[in-house]
Amino acid sequence: MVKSVGNMEKEFVEAQGVVTDSLPNAVFRVKLENDKEVLGFISGKIRKNHIRILLGDRVKLRFSLYDLSKGRIIARLS
Repeated sequence: MVKSVGNMEKEFVEAQGVVTDSLPNAVFRVKLENDKEVLGFISGKIRKNHIRILLGDRVKLRFSLYDLSKGRIIARLS
């Protein structure tokens, strides 16, 4: 998915998954829908609004095309 912001184009991939483990420094282990496990760190918007992410929560992640093993958690779905 390509999203353009102003004059810059940013390329990213979005996926959904379930939080399976909590690690130090606001990092989580997330199991994606295709049974792959990745690391997810929380975005600034989640941190700023003090949104809690717990084990078992469904989250939406955004990945850079350069590294698909780590993603930014951009939303808590449930």
